[in-house]
This record gives sequence, C-alpha cells and structure tokens, in this order.
Amino acid sequence: MTVIDQRVTWAKVEERLATETDPVLRRNLEMLLQHQLAEASLDMEKLMTTVSEHAHYHMHSIPNGAGDVVGKSAVQKFYEDFAASGAEKLQLETEWLVVDRHCIVTEGLMRMAYPGTTLAARGFVIDDPSAFYLYEARMCVLWPIGPDGLFTGEDTYTASDGFVGIEHRKLSSKDVATF
Repeated sequence: MTVIDQRVTWAKVEERLATETDPVLRRNLEMLLQHQLAEASLDMEKLMTTVSEHAHYHMHSIPNGAGDVVGKSAVQKFYEDFAASGAEKLQLETEWLVVDRHCIVTEGLMRMAYPGTTLAARGFVIDDPSAFYLYEARMCVLWPIGPDGLFTGEDTYTASDGFVGIEHRKLSSKDVATF
C-alpha cells in the first residue's frame, strides 16, 4: 500500500483549476501548482521563480522565530538544504484549499519520507540508516501572494510534532510512489 504519493499534493489544486474561471485566482493556483511540482522534482530554478524577492517564511512550530527564513536567497538555501536532506518525498493530502486574490490556504495531512541517515544525524536512534521513516502531522500552510503574483511567504502550522516516534515508523520501498 502506498503511504506517500507526491502527486496527491497537487491533486486538489488541479481539481480546482479545472473549474476556476477568475483569472487572478487561476494565476494564483497555477503559481502554487508550479511551486509544488518544482519542489517535488527538486527543480530549484523553476521553484524560485514562484518566490518573491521579499519572501519571509514562518514555521510556527519552531519557537521564538527560529523557523523564520527571510529573503529570497535564504529561501533558496532553505530549499537546497531540504533537497540535500533527502526528505523531498512528501505528500500533503489537502482536505481544504482556500484561494483568494492575496493568499492561498492548504490544510491536510503531511507525510514525509525521512532518510535514516538524516534522522541519525539529527540524533534519532534508528535501526536502519538506509531505510526511510514516516513523518506525519496535520499541517496548515498559508501562501501569501504579493502584488507581483509571487509568494511572499509560506507560513506553516502543525498540529503535532511529526518526529515523535518516527524511529518506529519505518517505510518499505512499496510505501513511497515514485514521481
């Protein structure tokens, strides 16, 4: 059974695009789709064309502003570090998609396949460094959009710590669909 299928991440966006007629809302949805596809394929050039020069990302699950990423170059470094971690196999099973002229909101269950080597480097005691382990948490993402139509942020809120117990959620190769 597949636990993570990256295509699930943008399925709700494609579904909404099929019926959306407002040109500004379509532009916003198309930008989100481009961002999600580029992130999944680790296409940094295409990914960064969706991000404003004045981007300010907030990861609200990290206290005291330690999860803030400020400026386009810092956001690019954030994505490069993310790619280097090997945890790019993710799925946000979006249950709620809200789109207006200045912001998109996605909410659902986030699943990520974290490499054992990355977890071990972070201090987790795991039994197989060559395996992947399941991060799972409900997540809400606010995607504010500037006047130029680019994302000025990616503000995330998680309902729980998806790392708690991760060492007990080993994935098999059949659990992750390839994109």
